[in-house]
Amino acid sequence: MEDQTFEKVEKSNQRMHGPKAILVCGYPPAEHEPLADALAQIGFADRPVIFATDRDAERALIELLSSENRSGMGMSSGMPRAIIMSGFTQEELHTLMNAYRKAGLPAQLWATLTPVSENWTLEALLLELSKEGKALKKQRK
Repeated sequence: MEDQTFEKVEKSNQRMHGPKAILVCGYPPAEHEPLADALAQIGFADRPVIFATDRDAERALIELLSSENRSGMGMSSGMPRAIIMSGFTQEELHTLMNAYRKAGLPAQLWATLTPVSENWTLEALLLELSKEGKALKKQRK
């Protein structure tokens, strides 16, 4: 794993790395359909929503993000709650995160696919995101 630093995401229409897709981790099966529907309603009907299962932990992100729309839907996962975005514009990233916050949903991990992370396993990314989240909380105290 390479040490990475956070970069502030601006609000442009510049498309970020990867195929258009949304990878969802750690949501209970009862939330899958409502989440997929909500994503479509806020403007993301044009991209697959993929629900990661525990069997996907060792798969590369780029492979998972190429899965069929709604694959893994209805299957449980013990992973941390997270959304990994791929092929989003910076403006779309802000749209999704703001809608999530406004809905008052539980805290979760967020990531975008990068050229560095595309070959990481899902498990490695989630571990890295958890570490970064803890470090940010310490900084805020």
